[in-house]
Amino acid sequence: MTITALGDTAVVVGLGAGIDERVLPKVRALVAALERDRPAGIVDVVAAYSTVTVFYDATRLAPGGERAYDQVCRMISERTRHLDSDARKKPAPPARTVEIPVCYGGEAGPDLAEVANHCGLEPEEVIDRHRSADYLVHAIGFLPGFPYLGGLPEKLRTPRRATPRALVPQGSVGIGGQQTGVYPMATPGGWQLIGRTPMPLFRMEEPEPAVLRVGDRVRFRPITNEEFVAWR
Repeated sequence: MTITALGDTAVVVGLGAGIDERVLPKVRALVAALERDRPAGIVDVVAAYSTVTVFYDATRLAPGGERAYDQVCRMISERTRHLDSDARKKPAPPARTVEIPVCYGGEAGPDLAEVANHCGLEPEEVIDRHRSADYLVHAIGFLPGFPYLGGLPEKLRTPRRATPRALVPQGSVGIGGQQTGVYPMATPGGWQLIGRTPMPLFRMEEPEPAVLRVGDRVRFRPITNEEFVAWR
């Protein structure tokens, strides 16, 4: 574990490197430990693939001679000391599996042919490999409810577009490097778009607006354009 300052209001806790399914349980456990009876002064705790960023307000931390940064580092170290034993005593609940319907290609997936050409595959092969994979939600971010999914087959890894689109439609399913994800709302974006889902991933009116959580499993199910229109 490493702890690194991020400016003067946050620290980044490193638990591994890259997109690694073995690191995710440690990330989730650390977030839970830091959120449990969160001390005054800790503003937010944000999980990513192999890191946890802890944001703090120095004016709300305990007064004294110790620097705010040192206080936060000590608090993190104290709460991570027993993570492994706590995880064994209280294992995480089984992950949910969420199925997301996707209309691939055509207007819904304007970059499908480009991805197929980059990967040396036919468009139908891209669809088959993409929908057959088992994905894991490593992080939620960039947009409310946007899932960063690990598990994209290596053969489908494709660089982001050289020029981002000014507007990506809501529900677009894209590939960006070794990740795949779903745009929960219309926004500018540079991922390669291979399909689109009619299923909303962020519902402001719900008590838990984001449909997906870190740790969930995701499967994509192909649907026809007619099914896409009927769903909507």
